Amino acid sequence: MTLLGPDDRLPHRPARVLVAGASGAGKTTLAARIGDRLGIPHVEIDALFHGPGWTPRREFVDDVRRFCAADAWVTEWQYERVRHLLAMRADLLVWLDLGRARVTWQVTSRTVRRRLRRERLWNGNVEPPLWTFVTDPQHIVRWAWSHHPLTAARVAAVREERPELVVVRLPDRRAVDRWVAGPLAEAARRPPA
Repeated sequence: MTLLGPDDRLPHRPARVLVAGASGAGKTTLAARIGDRLGIPHVEIDALFHGPGWTPRREFVDDVRRFCAADAWVTEWQYERVRHLLAMRADLLVWLDLGRARVTWQVTSRTVRRRLRRERLWNGNVEPPLWTFVTDPQHIVRWAWSHHPLTAARVAAVREERPELVVVRLPDRRAVDRWVAGPLAEAARRPPA
């Protein structure tokens, strides 16, 4: 399948949707919007992965297998242990291909906001102190910067493995809004397959 842009018509009404992008690109926000528009459940994959104290949950892979077997869902495409499983079940991959500077700004803003407000995330977790940006090589902001180029390689690999998979590339926030209001909305008006 040809790589589609934000104004290209979707060939079918999607039912199993992955949202790809670097950490902080807006995957969860877009996945929730897609779920609302299509009337399908959004499964926030971070909520399945993170246990108390930021430890990975033992049930993570089993939970992903369970929801992935369903007929309809939307989730974020991350976590190496389940990425292939999700890609093999998806009928649409939406790629948030935002620039590195934009993503870094978004993830930094989000991290600072969450930390200052002490926002409770999955299983009671809160963002670590801001100074850990300097001391923790796995800090989310540093991670987003260093891992940004990997998404394009992963999308290219899945397109090679599954040439029939519909992939939509969205290069900026305006393209996201155009796609949600245009091709996605039009596809949502079609009857489910």
